[in-house]
Amino acid sequence: MKLTYQIKETDLKKNINQILKTELNISTRLLNKLIKNKQITLNQNECDTRITPSLGDTIEINLAYPENNSNIIPIKMPLNIIYEDEWFMVVNKPAGMPIHPSRLHYTDSLSNGIKYYFNQIRISQKNPSRQSFRF
Repeated sequence: MKLTYQIKETDLKKNINQILKTELNISTRLLNKLIKNKQITLNQNECDTRITPSLGDTIEINLAYPENNSNIIPIKMPLNIIYEDEWFMVVNKPAGMPIHPSRLHYTDSLSNGIKYYFNQIRISQKNPSRQSFRF
């Protein structure tokens, strides 16, 4: 999935990092991953996200890049899925259940259950959709 944002007059004193955080609500953690994986472009060119873009410039963010999840063991567990589509899944996580595997919870996290579920329905990041959203 690609997100596209066109620079407005109210963005002119902000750098790309600030725009992505304030206008698209991208977290610092996700922003750092996108920068590291070179998934942010300005006018279809790789860019330094610390620069200030010009009026009418276009920022594109590619969210369909592959990530390594080989350290997560798929474990069958009940999942209370509230909503699901091609790009989003909303799960009602039980209180006390860890989200990610850790030393004390290597096989009983939500990530373990979701990886099992994705394996069962054959979801893979190898064939991402070409869907895009403009802001």
